[in-house]
Amino acid sequence: MGMVSEFKEFAMKGSLMDMAVGIIIGAAIGKMVGALVDNVLMPLIGLAMGGVDFSSLAITVGEASINYGAFIQALIDFIIIAFVIFMLLKMINNMKKKAEEEPAAPSDDVVLLTEIRDLLKK
Repeated sequence: MGMVSEFKEFAMKGSLMDMAVGIIIGAAIGKMVGALVDNVLMPLIGLAMGGVDFSSLAITVGEASINYGAFIQALIDFIIIAFVIFMLLKMINNMKKKAEEEPAAPSDDVVLLTEIRDLLKK
């Protein structure tokens, strides 16, 4: 088996494709939640804290500027995005559990055989 065909087999595996789709969807959700945080939540949080704009908080030491507000902003973004992704995964896992818990209805053959067995017992 040549290297090209091995790579093609590796690249087309279901798990690799699922992972690629997950990464793309995760990036899209991250952008969406990031926009929510930047444009809706952070202005409200800043307003509640007396008009503080986290991204502009900085300390100047000599000629260096330490922008700790950008770090606070990134930390809050991360916590909110991680919480949203956690809730999505929890919802998906709950849906999977419910689908697994529902017993499958017996097939027509099994129902018929059960009826015959019950009749023979009488």
